[in-house]
Amino acid sequence: MTDVVLTAARVLDEALRGDPGRPLVTYYDDATGERVELSVATLANWVAKTANLLQGDLGAEPGDRVAVLLPAHWQTAVWLLACSAVGVVADVGGDPARADLVVTGPDTLDAARACSGERVALALRPLGGRFPQPPEGFLDYAVEVPGQGDRFAPFAPVDPDEVALVVDGTGRTGAEVVAQARAEAAHPGARLLSGLGYDTWRGLSAGLYAPLATGGSVVLCRHLDRLGEDGLAQRVESERVTATVR
Repeated sequence: MTDVVLTAARVLDEALRGDPGRPLVTYYDDATGERVELSVATLANWVAKTANLLQGDLGAEPGDRVAVLLPAHWQTAVWLLACSAVGVVADVGGDPARADLVVTGPDTLDAARACSGERVALALRPLGGRFPQPPEGFLDYAVEVPGQGDRFAPFAPVDPDEVALVVDGTGRTGAEVVAQARAEAAHPGARLLSGLGYDTWRGLSAGLYAPLATGGSVVLCRHLDRLGEDGLAQRVESERVTATVR
């Protein structure tokens, strides 16, 4: 990987050119029984569509701030990488009132209404399903994203030295996100099972950025506490997990 490939979106592009069929994100929700597996190619396709939605339909530009009010979920990973591709700042758990746009799950709709800009809501239903009734004042992501293009090119070059991610009250540039995830990865290249949330840098690194940056993959588990130790052991075996973080 060259020194030019610095942002998370660029690392994904490199992975797409290298081994597009390998699993990258496998998602479990132990409250619903949902399991979704995304290869590099499938994740990259979702990222391209979402980046086109963000840049084209929503008018986002480099430097704009997106309040990301979403849990640890495969669609959250898509949004974080789409923000990286466009060059907007993903403010995880950020104040919607201070954001240019907000993307929210069903549990934070009321808080998200404080955003005066574009608002996008994710139902977070199995198979990426839409809301039965779209929430008033929000675009339904599941309705808007399928028709977007499968290839993405930013209108303006993305500067890897500009802030790309804010979490835990700390901003990191696109280059820092990749460099820190790579440097701090306890299990480079591993098939990593993570039960951590996406509300901290540790959770984001383990659940997305470190596996991406080191050529590994992640089994991302939401509501892992409902699984039990026997169920966890079975999952570790069936998913060929080589390291766990929880």
